[in-house]
Amino acid sequence: MSPASNRIHKNNNRPHRRPLVAGHRVLSKCGKPLRSAGAFVRNLAAAFVVLTALLPAAAVVMADELAEQQSGSLLLRMQSGYTTATRLNTDVRMQISGTVARVRVTQVFRNDGNEWVEGVYVFPLPQDAAVDSLRMRAGDRVIEGEIREKETAKKEYEAARKAGKRASLVGQQRSNLFTTSLANIAPGETISIEVGYLETVKLDEGTFSLRFPMTLTPRYIPGRPVVDRQGNGWSEDTDRVPDASLITPPMVSHSDEHRINLHVEIDAGMPLDTIASRYHPIDVSNTDKRYVVTFSSDNEVTDHDLELLWRPVKTEVPEAALFAESIDNQQHLLLMLIPPGVARSEDDFQPRDLTLVVDTSGSMHGTSIEQARQSVLLALDGLRADDYFNVIQFNSITEPLFPRSVPATPENLRTAVSWVRQLKADGGTEMRPALLQALAGGSEHGLRQVVFVTDGAVGNEVELFNLIAARLGDTRLFTVGIGSAPNGWFMQKAAEAGRGSFVYISALHEVQEKMGRLLRRLREPMLTDIELQWPDGVQVEMYPSRVADLYSGEPVVVKARLGMPPRAGDQLIVRGNASGGGWSAAVPLAKSQDNPGVAALWARARIAELDGNERHSPDDDSIRRDIVDTALAYGLVSKHTSLVAVDKTPVRPQSADLGREQVPNLMPYGQSQRAIFGFPATGTMAPLMRMVGAVCLLLATLLFMLRVCSVTGPVRVARVATD
Repeated sequence: MSPASNRIHKNNNRPHRRPLVAGHRVLSKCGKPLRSAGAFVRNLAAAFVVLTALLPAAAVVMADELAEQQSGSLLLRMQSGYTTATRLNTDVRMQISGTVARVRVTQVFRNDGNEWVEGVYVFPLPQDAAVDSLRMRAGDRVIEGEIREKETAKKEYEAARKAGKRASLVGQQRSNLFTTSLANIAPGETISIEVGYLETVKLDEGTFSLRFPMTLTPRYIPGRPVVDRQGNGWSEDTDRVPDASLITPPMVSHSDEHRINLHVEIDAGMPLDTIASRYHPIDVSNTDKRYVVTFSSDNEVTDHDLELLWRPVKTEVPEAALFAESIDNQQHLLLMLIPPGVARSEDDFQPRDLTLVVDTSGSMHGTSIEQARQSVLLALDGLRADDYFNVIQFNSITEPLFPRSVPATPENLRTAVSWVRQLKADGGTEMRPALLQALAGGSEHGLRQVVFVTDGAVGNEVELFNLIAARLGDTRLFTVGIGSAPNGWFMQKAAEAGRGSFVYISALHEVQEKMGRLLRRLREPMLTDIELQWPDGVQVEMYPSRVADLYSGEPVVVKARLGMPPRAGDQLIVRGNASGGGWSAAVPLAKSQDNPGVAALWARARIAELDGNERHSPDDDSIRRDIVDTALAYGLVSKHTSLVAVDKTPVRPQSADLGREQVPNLMPYGQSQRAIFGFPATGTMAPLMRMVGAVCLLLATLLFMLRVCSVTGPVRVARVATD
């Protein structure tokens, strides 16, 4: 059997850019009520309109200028203005053994300027990545990073920066968003930073997959701006996203330097039938069940997430896999178990009340909105006569198609299809009102399900996770990640909070396959009330601590730490309830394979669960301490720990100044800077505009009254004189 290489080429039809219209809207909107006044008042009204229009227009022009100056070049905004960026290339090497992937990402920085600089780069990683290594290389010198509590690492880095030493700091902003800072890059010097992490490979309906994010979609930042800012991003920090300036790096729409190389070695432990890449052409070679994957071209750019798939030959698809790693006489386990499918007839399906929520914000402009429209239309097509449904679109405002759920009659469906086909991407991403509306209501019409179709490009994820958990009730929430670089952390955590599932759709031709898979999950039975029975006398700490319900094709995945190695004959019993009755399986523990990295993945799972607890109890310092202790013990980056590497020898003369550069990210494929930055993406100047408008209206009223008095006054005098 030989492996297959499935080459999927990207569509080169780039979305057209539409004109910037936000400023014109304000003019038109504000002009109407003032047309009925007299000429004098009309003049005042015109002045008022111009004055109020100037403020948003100024904001729009600033965003537009930023986009134009960055377009086609690596220009960076610094305190002194724009300057040439440190160039960037990325090399990715993956070693996949069974279900564990060891990944090393090397990013190369070069200072082409004449000054000593500090580079800052925000980059995405998978949301489950256990980041555990940092290596800085400058010429022949190699400096290994060490894990520290976040504040300690920052102090070490700042001290080295001021002392003129080379230093690097890797910190976490979100579970899938990290920042690398690099101090004291000499003029003409090239420095490479290697970040290493571990990740669990996904298994879904018999196919293994791994997704590597290459860039990020600019996030919408709600809230009012606050005085101080923490970072150099394009957004101010706000009261709802306090770290907005740290998660909004500059973006460029085109670059000849954002190139990426890929080398993947797959040791699946079994012969493979298929290896495929959904969005990038690849080459595959095979030696004794070990497969090497590389890009076919040396010119791949970082504008689209990588998704790599591989499927064993049919007879080799595993029903269960158990991997282990022993540290300090404690056994760490990774279990992946596939429950059997249960066939059901159409009569077994219960009526549903399905709400489809569509993100129509500016970041969905281009191919994304078409993917979203097709996904919703496919869901509408799958409704049965006894189902109820509604469709909600949201951008800066939330708009439902119907006031409440309606029966899935042919007439209602025709109305919905017509409405969905005309949806356009426009405005901001106010997700909270849409979630509130979608999660409102009861289950009087059947099983309530919400399908949320979005790119997840928001900065207030924690606020939304808490909202879902508080308002979910009996509803189930499913997320569909749209676009070239959706926010994977939002997709996964929102679905977990909603007790649902999630899927990515990054190309139009995937809608039928992936949306169809999600719709089957909505229909087909869940495995519920899953319990794990460990051998008697064995102390176990496992994550997730409570196994969620499963949908068709999804495996049970658990990471556990045992207080002692398993004894001969020890078994793990897994039980659950399916529609056809009870189900159980036994997994021998003593036969588990050795696999380095399992311990770190267990620690990453523990930290993820503690992160969730901290979101609900932010003032509980014991949770923070547990996160720090776990991260330090296993050498992992977390929200409270960072990796820092410091060269002991100063290289920058104290007399030389140190500049600072923010390295931009490349815009995701199919998205437009104008569509995103042409609309408000953060706390705006609206309060100031309203205040200026009120003052202008008051001034206009006073002037109008003065004019009335000046016109009517002499007439009265004349009448008095006549009498």
